[in-house]
Amino acid sequence: MVSKEDVAHIATIADIGVDESELELFTSQFNTILDYFDVLDSVPVGGDAAPLRSNVFRNDEVVPSLPHDDVLMNATDPEDGFIRAPRVI
Repeated sequence: MVSKEDVAHIATIADIGVDESELELFTSQFNTILDYFDVLDSVPVGGDAAPLRSNVFRNDEVVPSLPHDDVLMNATDPEDGFIRAPRVI
């Protein structure tokens, strides 16, 4: 069971602004979430619990790419053969 003081401490560590009026609600929600973990912990695991593993990566295959002109066809403002993007900073 988590107390209001625990929630206030966690909020301080996480640098989350929680005022006194919200502590009761957050404490209740926090305890509800922890109760769900208790339910999950009580679920029996049947037989061999080791997960089946398989390789999900494909082998690399060299394939031809699009022609340069086709790539630049949809660029709104290409520059010197490159796609020009707006400045971010």
